Amino acid sequence: MAELIFFSGTMDCGKSTLALQMDYNHRARGRGGVRFSRNDRAGESRISSRLGLETDAVEVLDSTDFWEEVMVRRTQGRRVDYLICDEAQFYTPVQVEQLAKVVDEIDVDVFAFGITADFRTRLFPGSQRLIELADRVQVLQVEALCWCGRRATHNARTVDGVMVTEGAQVVVGDVDMVADAATAQAAEHVPVVGYETLCRRHFMRRVTAHGAKLMAQQDELLPFEVDACLWRGSGGPGEPRGDGSPHSEA
Repeated sequence: MAELIFFSGTMDCGKSTLALQMDYNHRARGRGGVRFSRNDRAGESRISSRLGLETDAVEVLDSTDFWEEVMVRRTQGRRVDYLICDEAQFYTPVQVEQLAKVVDEIDVDVFAFGITADFRTRLFPGSQRLIELADRVQVLQVEALCWCGRRATHNARTVDGVMVTEGAQVVVGDVDMVADAATAQAAEHVPVVGYETLCRRHFMRRVTAHGAKLMAQQDELLPFEVDACLWRGSGGPGEPRGDGSPHSEA
């Protein structure tokens, strides 16, 4: 019987690599499939892995109807035995329900790959619906690592190396972004938005690799542990904002 399987994990755990490997394995056995993706780091209509693997795919839009996508291809005489759905966290809940219908009604396997939670530790709507409907949810065993060497469990968004917990849920890849033109001009640089995988301990403390590096560069070592987020420039609690007021924890 066909299944809806959700492969989840943090960034850097090999989701897209596995998606491409599974597509290769099924095609090698004579099965026909369709690759889908949304907001891939390599651009529109692509599935790419950080290892350098990359192939074409159908770009998923808000208007995409997976039931129609399959039925049109089958009407044209094309074989569709399975779907590879990468970056599934960006799909809408309705689209996830369409995938479940494809599995149940026309016996097509669906292999979905995505991040479970965003940089605020909130579930993506698409991931939440997949967890609710999937026949199986598999957490990938390839462990992403925090800068400290522990297993990374959370995705953190950073601005100039400083962890942030506010902003739009979807900001794709490592991009340059100006949140406020006046502020950027005054600072004489464009803030760099990136992502980093952290263990729960350092995610909760908001200690990024940048903050840890600042602490390591201090001339005097303290005889006890101090969070890197407390050092000036790390962006942690107590660090002054642009208006002179300190950061505060909610």
